[in-house]
Amino acid sequence: MTILQPPGWAKPRGYSNGIAADGVSIHVAGQIGWNEHCEFVSDDLAGQVRQALVNIVAVLKEAGAGPEHIVRMTWYVTSRSDYLAAGKEIGSHYREVIGRHFPAMSAVEVSALMEARAKVEIEVTAVLPRAA
Repeated sequence: MTILQPPGWAKPRGYSNGIAADGVSIHVAGQIGWNEHCEFVSDDLAGQVRQALVNIVAVLKEAGAGPEHIVRMTWYVTSRSDYLAAGKEIGSHYREVIGRHFPAMSAVEVSALMEARAKVEIEVTAVLPRAA
């Protein structure tokens, strides 16, 4: 995996501009802040982010992958202001669950998600290197 950082560009904080990778693609459906029993663990955004990230790691594990194999994340949040206000707590949860791996990332505010209580949905693409 190679981080793509064009010369002269300011280094992004908390994400990468791009990543090049070769291997087996893993596509994780959008994960929300509920547990394996489809029960929400929290009604606050940061708590839902943490659970969504835990869910992502569990799905990746099924493919023999981990957070370090993530090349792209797309975050859908129902409130930009809540997302910005919870930034420190979200960052703490991210580092706890994902670590210090920062893939290419986008965040989009949406009016609603399919599950009424969901405040965030995160989808992921990962690449598991081929065995040598």
